Amino acid sequence: MSSSLNHTKFITNFLEKSRYNYAILDGGLATELERHGADLNDPLWSAKCLIHSPHLIRRVHLDYLDAGANIIISASYQATIQGFEDKGLSKAESEGLLRRSVEIAREARDIYNDRCTKGSWDVNEIVQTRPILVAASVGSYGAYLADGSEYSGDYGESVSVETLKDFHRKRVQILADSGADLIAFETIPNKLEAMAYAELLQEEDIKIPAWFSFSCKNGTNVASGDSILECTSIADSCKNVAAVGVNCTPPRFIHDLILNIRKATDKPIVIYPNSGETYDGIRKQWLKTTRETDKDFVSYVKNWHEAGASLVGGCCRTTPNTIRAIAQILSQKTPQPN
Repeated sequence: MSSSLNHTKFITNFLEKSRYNYAILDGGLATELERHGADLNDPLWSAKCLIHSPHLIRRVHLDYLDAGANIIISASYQATIQGFEDKGLSKAESEGLLRRSVEIAREARDIYNDRCTKGSWDVNEIVQTRPILVAASVGSYGAYLADGSEYSGDYGESVSVETLKDFHRKRVQILADSGADLIAFETIPNKLEAMAYAELLQEEDIKIPAWFSFSCKNGTNVASGDSILECTSIADSCKNVAAVGVNCTPPRFIHDLILNIRKATDKPIVIYPNSGETYDGIRKQWLKTTRETDKDFVSYVKNWHEAGASLVGGCCRTTPNTIRAIAQILSQKTPQPN
């Protein structure tokens, strides 16, 4: 069996272990950290809590596990060696914080499993019924720039595939060896960065699977205007990529995006939209004019699953209540036979 099939099989096997043909991701991290009192007005954004309040990150992970998530994503989206060094940390300290982001998520998983197994005679049965994965988050180059370009995909003419590979290389190496189950390349805004990730995964011979998740401006194009079909084809051709999808995109575009992604790949589809609000990269604010309520957001979920999405969750401004509602909707579907 080829490596590509092995990586794709990883997701398929995970879905089979959970007894359903879907998995539930967590939701927005920064929103919940702020709700618990964190001040994220900083270029490091949620990664600031890796330095000052890691206990809050663990608490949010647990909130999402309690809500029904069985894939939790590490607090490393905005965590880069370059970003930490800009704040005065050493290279060793910066690399240690990247590893710590995955350790915190794994600790939350262990705490959750311990809670679930108290009073049970069969620990293995509980863990097998509700398997939980830890995904190490890799945010886009635009996230490091903190100028909103992760939502536009406009990095300027001077940024090349080689520029992006050099920027991401060490972080990907560290996260791949951190104990995560897979790597989540998130909010990819253009095909240039998708190409860089695909080449990097192969050049570094990364052993754990990955997913590519794009931020999109409509039902056919990623944030930069590149075709979602082109971007999906890049992911499909990479043997390391186990799933392809969309995140931080308004819910109203997701159904068409799923259909277009399916035209270019047979790999599992992962989707975790934002709340429907629009981010203003200049003012660093979410504009609340189009926000979906949890009820509105979840009303789409069944259609997304029927269209072909097998991994479903939420991104910016979604909460444990959103994830709980998604879990309730999807649990109404009949379990697959073992």
